[in-house]
Amino acid sequence: MRKTKEETKLTIKKVLEIATLKFAEDGYANVSLEDIVQETGLTRGAIYHHFKNKKGLFASVFEEVQKEIAQTIEIEAMKSNDKWIQLINGCRAFLTAASETAHQRILLIDGPAVLGWDTFRKLDQQYAMSGLKEQLIIMNQDNSIDLKDISVEALTHSLSGAMNECALWITEKNDRHIAINEAVQVIENFMLGWKKK
Repeated sequence: MRKTKEETKLTIKKVLEIATLKFAEDGYANVSLEDIVQETGLTRGAIYHHFKNKKGLFASVFEEVQKEIAQTIEIEAMKSNDKWIQLINGCRAFLTAASETAHQRILLIDGPAVLGWDTFRKLDQQYAMSGLKEQLIIMNQDNSIDLKDISVEALTHSLSGAMNECALWITEKNDRHIAINEAVQVIENFMLGWKKK
């Protein structure tokens, strides 16, 4: 009997939820497809049908985490009408979400190693950097910031790279909240150089 589209969606959702937990807790190298098969109660064939292999499953998990973080950033940024505060709120939301135990290993440690740098950067640009770049362009156009001859692209990559590194640094600290506040302060000071007086 063929599954309906809704049943298929629910199956994929269940697999992704379980795989996300396993990859976050144990890391990609320590998770086997058999672990996922046992947890989901599906057959190995069903997993292969939807995700081809373990790397394909991880890529789907990585993309879901990116989407989830992008949505969180959007929600937090839009809590203010002030473009500057939106930027800072968005940066704080990224650092908070990316440094969470459930995300850090998938997003920042295993992501680049498993997917390869090119795929990692492509997905990072699609979900994280695109929103950041859009915000910087809007801020420059409405004179919240003055980039003069500065490349928006270069600034986006610099800020995104700094935040990825800060998120890794935050995960090493005993008090995440203090570390997040310190990182946000650095990012805000970094951006002050372009803020319109």
